[in-house]
Amino acid sequence: MYYVYVLRSAKDQNFYVGKTSDLKKRFDEHCSGRVQSTKNRLPLELVYYEASRNSKDIHARELYLKSAWGKRYIKQRIKNDG
Repeated sequence: MYYVYVLRSAKDQNFYVGKTSDLKKRFDEHCSGRVQSTKNRLPLELVYYEASRNSKDIHARELYLKSAWGKRYIKQRIKNDG
């Protein structure tokens, strides 16, 4: 399985979008500060993810979620999520 995921920083409330084949391991890497792009934005929470058996689909979805339309989509999906 492949995953695209969205993290939210409790520090600045900004989102980070990434992809992986091992969601739990990758989230642990983010939370322990081992990922350069998020280590100064801790703590992080996983607010959204999607799964697919196709890595090309996940790559396309990641690009979409990083776009302006994708950011709006994520905000709409999690608007009632504390």
